[in-house]
Amino acid sequence: MPDLLIELLSEEIPARMQAAAAEDLKRLVTDGLAEAGLSHDDAASFVTPRRLILTVSGLPKVSPATREERKGPSVNAPEKALDGFLRSTGLSKDALEARDGRKGKVWFAVIEREGRPAGEIVAEVLDVVIRSFPWPKSMRWGSGSLRWVRPLHSIICQMSDADRIQVVDLEVDCMRAGNQTVGHRFMAPEPISVMSPADYLAKMNGAKVVVSAKERKDIIMREAARQATERGLEVVEDRGLLAEVAGLVEWPVVLLGEIGEEFLDLPHEVLQTSMRVHQKFFSARDGSGRISHFIAVADRETADEGATIMAGNQKVLRARLSDAKFFWKNDLRVARDGMKAWTDMLGKVTFHNRLGSQAERIDRVSALAGEIASALGTDPDGAISAARIAKADLSSEMVHEFAELQGVMGEHYARAAGHSDEVARVAREHYQPLGPSDDVPKGALSITVALADKIDTLAGFWAIDEKPTGSKDPFALRRAALGVIRLILENDLRLSFLDIARMPSLRAALAAEGHGSEAEGRSKEARILHDKTGGHLGIGDEELTLPRGILEFLHDRMKVFLRGKGIRHDVIDACLAMPGADDLTLLVKRSAALSAFLDTEDGENLTQGFKRAHNILKQAEERDGVEHKLDPDPKLAETDEERSLFDALERAEAAIRPAMKSEDFESAMSAMADLRGPIDGFFDTVQVNAADEGLRRNRLSLLHCISETCLVVADLNRIEG
Repeated sequence: MPDLLIELLSEEIPARMQAAAAEDLKRLVTDGLAEAGLSHDDAASFVTPRRLILTVSGLPKVSPATREERKGPSVNAPEKALDGFLRSTGLSKDALEARDGRKGKVWFAVIEREGRPAGEIVAEVLDVVIRSFPWPKSMRWGSGSLRWVRPLHSIICQMSDADRIQVVDLEVDCMRAGNQTVGHRFMAPEPISVMSPADYLAKMNGAKVVVSAKERKDIIMREAARQATERGLEVVEDRGLLAEVAGLVEWPVVLLGEIGEEFLDLPHEVLQTSMRVHQKFFSARDGSGRISHFIAVADRETADEGATIMAGNQKVLRARLSDAKFFWKNDLRVARDGMKAWTDMLGKVTFHNRLGSQAERIDRVSALAGEIASALGTDPDGAISAARIAKADLSSEMVHEFAELQGVMGEHYARAAGHSDEVARVAREHYQPLGPSDDVPKGALSITVALADKIDTLAGFWAIDEKPTGSKDPFALRRAALGVIRLILENDLRLSFLDIARMPSLRAALAAEGHGSEAEGRSKEARILHDKTGGHLGIGDEELTLPRGILEFLHDRMKVFLRGKGIRHDVIDACLAMPGADDLTLLVKRSAALSAFLDTEDGENLTQGFKRAHNILKQAEERDGVEHKLDPDPKLAETDEERSLFDALERAEAAIRPAMKSEDFESAMSAMADLRGPIDGFFDTVQVNAADEGLRRNRLSLLHCISETCLVVADLNRIEG
């Protein structure tokens, strides 16, 4: 069985596109072959800066013959229906068979297809793949019509086995497939003929091309660690940079260089960012933790072992770091003067054309931070002061050059301005968490300002109707919502969004942002969603609260967060429908307890018993036109099982309500589990819709007690199954 080799050689592919392109080539080709009836044993894709490579092993030489029977219209159907059927099958009417059906004669088509040579199928599939390849960006060149990420130079497409080597007959835009390629651009530019996938991989390695991105990464890290260790250094891990650099070289050559002594007093973040962004250099720290060396990765070996390359790199690096040092010195002068020049400048920087300047935003965030601090029992004045200087570094020269350093430089400058370590950390930490794996601040001031910053972002953009739609989220509001959730949960905060909604600073901001008046804000954007909460939030329409939908948006993010922790969506919905749904910590505690309860046999069976009781009660109330909410009379109980249920409900209610009040959800669930046996016994022996109307109404009222007792814990109606 032949093996297939494909290589698409081009100018340099951007590093950020390489991994996806390799997977796309593998997926599109193998899917196309499978659709045409060609199976295979294995497939592997590789990518370098100049080439996409795919190997497929175990292809049959010919696709299997197929026979398909397709049912068509009735023999008495209109001609148009028959014509459509004939077009879909590619047959003439003479080739159809009339067979007996349930309602008379029906046309059948028997479609037989002979097997086709594998090379013919490969050519068709690869032609389509190349012409429609899903590059994020592509270009045309010369006079051709083909679009590719960069000009495509050559195509290898060949099938080989022990008997023969076949170059697939394929031509794309005047470029004919062959079995020749070239090696490294500088070290092995001569043409190379290949015989098979194994031969190709061996010759590429000999021609100074490492085709595997993983292998290039391993070479870089292994050689960097070796050279650093020999000098008593440690490489600073940077997975993102490693992936990028591995996509820039076909033959990685690692070189270690020294940073000039005059630059070592720069903050290590400045050194690392400058080298990473501009030069794609790794950082290496000495025994004291100071970044003192850099690691460059060249794409070629030289006779002088990289000396000329390193001399050029150090010259460019010196120029870059000289700029950084100039920015650092200038910024320190402003910082030591109290950073007022920067905060004044933020008044001229637009945050959003409908939300004002950065200075106006800082005013809102600092006011909200003070109110949140009061709610959390921390220092309001400290929170306001920290929020006032948290974004001052946005006006600094260093952050203007390296936007990645916002907050990081703010911490350095705040210390230079004489602020305490706790206040200085707020400048960096109030942006956190930046993603699902980022750390969450633990300091009281940082937590407070981070919450205020993210809540102001959510509320502001909701107020001007700039909500996320589909996959689009230009203002990163989903990230802000997840940040709020993680800040609250991972710090075990008890913070109600209802209380936040009533904070004067947020009410005033929402009345001003995007609204003509506070009354307009109430009518258009600030009405809480009762349908999602069952009205449990207790907010009247007359109160200015969070913009419409923001709490629902937070709940949606909460569902994603909790599903990631293994809690089912219906369990979350059952808890969201309960009072206190705006207290995220309470919501998580309730959801976790209910999830654990439903995983038990008692929990599953009790849910079914509750639903049975609830459904019978609902049907009876619809039929009777009244609600059966009167207290049932135990004296009317006729059986031991009925009396046992009365006693069990009395005990459960006495245990559940205090437990729920003290948020002891585990005890409440345990008390509810004790109802399982009595409810099962009741339904096994008692007829609810008795002939005696008084007895029937008493039993329906008893079902109402079951429903009400269970609904104190969670809305079990929302539990599926």
